[in-house]
Amino acid sequence: MYSVKTSAAFDSAHFLKGYGGKCANLHGHTWKIEVTASDELITCGEKRGMVLDFSDLKKSVRGIASRFDHTLIYESGSLRGETIAALSAEGFSLTEIPFRPTAESFAKYFFDELSKTLPVKSVMVYETPENCAVYEENQ
Repeated sequence: MYSVKTSAAFDSAHFLKGYGGKCANLHGHTWKIEVTASDELITCGEKRGMVLDFSDLKKSVRGIASRFDHTLIYESGSLRGETIAALSAEGFSLTEIPFRPTAESFAKYFFDELSKTLPVKSVMVYETPENCAVYEENQ
């Protein structure tokens, strides 16, 4: 089995409602996504000898990262309607998600989304340069 890997990054703000530490406060990260795809080599055609074309992998990973770049990511139900309305009126970019915005949850989310079109083996999400979460399904 062969594997290829690429990465993309995005900057965003988030908070963890109900958390007892500093991350309960609004703060930002430069998130990094590393995606490993694994498969047998393509045996014919122009992509012969590849797991998949790196340009296809990069396009997909960068595409999903761009959806979260320079936005406030918040979990459904974690902000009052008035807060959302006020932030929107100020012109801020807001991205509501149906899960808690942790590195672990993002790793699973990116895995599921990218697996729809790619042979994803694992996804690593770095919240800081030293700390990451990894999601991979049991084989």
